[in-house]
Amino acid sequence: QVQLVESGGGLVQAGGSLRLSCAASGRTLSNYDMGWFRQAPGKEREFVAHISWSGGSTYYADSVKGRFTISRDNAKNTVYLQMNSLKPEDTAVYYCAAAQRGYGAHRLSNIGYWGQGTQVTVSS
Repeated sequence: QVQLVESGGGLVQAGGSLRLSCAASGRTLSNYDMGWFRQAPGKEREFVAHISWSGGSTYYADSVKGRFTISRDNAKNTVYLQMNSLKPEDTAVYYCAAAQRGYGAHRLSNIGYWGQGTQVTVSS
């Protein structure tokens, strides 16, 4: 099993930046493809970004492409999401997610482990 703990959320003005971190424990992170999802009030949880177990491949939702960057440091067992040029519509609870290595962390059905979430609020 792997436990995931997110941090770095908060309140920021439109156009600002935040960096989310996801610290993993229990098993080494290199066993997993990792992703970020988000859920706004009254909406379904949606995919944001994926990074392969080695860090060699990334994939983004169209809504965040060019503004968000996912990265990982397997030595530190941590995944990051750098969010720039934030918009009010980015407001949501952001969840870190782990999928079995090779399966891809871009689909809800592939996710085996979730973090507890961190709130991101972007004011206009």
